[in-house]
Amino acid sequence: MKAPLCEGIVVISQKGRDKGRTFMILYQMDADFVLIADGLTHKLEKPKKKRRKHLKSTSWEFPMLADKYQKGTLMDHDLRKALMQLLPNNPDAADKEGLVFGQK
Repeated sequence: MKAPLCEGIVVISQKGRDKGRTFMILYQMDADFVLIADGLTHKLEKPKKKRRKHLKSTSWEFPMLADKYQKGTLMDHDLRKALMQLLPNNPDAADKEGLVFGQK
């Protein structure tokens, strides 16, 4: 059984253009959808709507950041900083290093 996905949980996208990227759950819309953001590609002003089944939960959680989001005081740089502390190596940057003029 999967762990429940609630506000403040760090998740990894399993499907779509953002596959492999790390996000934090901001809000539970209903039984199927949540809003996620990472402060970089999906900012807090326009979070991504994502199906729960396309997300993999991690053991990391940021309850303080979830509280700040609910109060409206969370900033993009706070979220980026917290996620970068967990995963200092950006997977997108590693993929781009192997590319030469856009080809593998």
